[in-house]
Amino acid sequence: MSRIGTSVYDTARKAPADRVPVKLEKRSGAEGWEFRTRALTDGAGHIENLLPEGLELSAGVYRLTFDTGSYFEHHHQRGFYPEVSVVFDVQHPGAEIHIPLQLSPEGYATQREKQ
Repeated sequence: MSRIGTSVYDTARKAPADRVPVKLEKRSGAEGWEFRTRALTDGAGHIENLLPEGLELSAGVYRLTFDTGSYFEHHHQRGFYPEVSVVFDVQHPGAEIHIPLQLSPEGYATQREKQ
């Protein structure tokens, strides 16, 4: 079973980032993006699988967009980055991908976690 999961951790609050809106898209053509789905991180800062049910992961370039502005507003903070986009290349169809995001009002970091 293929999947694209994510987790968000707020390094300033030292807590999982709950209720972060995340959008998944796949590159379509030279400049376009095709919407796949959107979800919110749970109380533990996770989304287990962003792929719509029944859809297998195919090779291609994908983008996760985290609505960090909405998250910071919910926590009465002002962040420098209102959104974070992570673009990644899936080379093996059916893969299991997990993209973690470490977040603070002044910055962010991500690094691929191998499954």
